[in-house]
Amino acid sequence: MEQNRRRNRNAELRRERILKKRLRLIGIILFVLYMAALMYFLFFADWYHHTPGAQWAYRYNIVPFREIRRFVRKGDRLGPASVFLNLAGNVLGFMPLGFFLPLISPVFRNGLRTVGLGFLLSLTVELVQLLTRTGCFDVDDIILNTGGALLGWLAFTICKGIRRNVYGG
Repeated sequence: MEQNRRRNRNAELRRERILKKRLRLIGIILFVLYMAALMYFLFFADWYHHTPGAQWAYRYNIVPFREIRRFVRKGDRLGPASVFLNLAGNVLGFMPLGFFLPLISPVFRNGLRTVGLGFLLSLTVELVQLLTRTGCFDVDDIILNTGGALLGWLAFTICKGIRRNVYGG
């Protein structure tokens, strides 16, 4: 009787380990695809809006919440698509980072590490945009991106809690 219980428990543990490995592998694949898409949208998609050889004024924002306030206040004039793409797009763009990192590496189950990496990645992207003049450096993008990483980490944490309640362990 006791031996059957042990066998069943060992089989359960093996299934759980296999499930965790599969989830991690899926997380890695999705993370790589996400990073490729993110880099495309951050660096290459904007090139289509500029005519080659044409002069355009480079803008940047170093005042926190300036652009966020502008989009909120003038949203009706700027259009809902523009407001959504700028505000929600920056948050949604970094949510997968906050979700997939703790899925693929236990080191990032610490929210501070995940959000910190989201901040550093966003800062790096904005600095590259500043130095290469692709896109526009905007401190508000860093704020929104970091918030997205935090929301992604919170979503991971909630999903992990739900999984533990449903499947145990």
